Amino acid sequence: MSDTAQAEGQGDESRARDLVELIVKALVDYPEHVEVLEQVGERSIVIRVRVPGDEVGKVIGRGGRIANSLRLLAKAAATKIQKSVWVDIAKSEQEETAEAKEEHTRS
Repeated sequence: MSDTAQAEGQGDESRARDLVELIVKALVDYPEHVEVLEQVGERSIVIRVRVPGDEVGKVIGRGGRIANSLRLLAKAAATKIQKSVWVDIAKSEQEETAEAKEEHTRS
């Protein structure tokens, strides 16, 4: 594979992550607190979305409709590179750590 084709393939891998990040940031009140990480494997891409706890519901949606739509769009964006895409949505790690410390203090 040429360097140009390889570089284009890498751009295509990021396309799904970029799309998810754009949509999630449009859904929440504080887009600066959104963290989107991408883990690229040989046959799959895992996109991890971290948002503050009070914003998780906005990203998941009633009955998971928004989350399912995000997953569908991410998969569509990655069809060109023929990899499966997984989107994981959760509270930001800083918030989870703060909650754990608070719970430990109460014990």
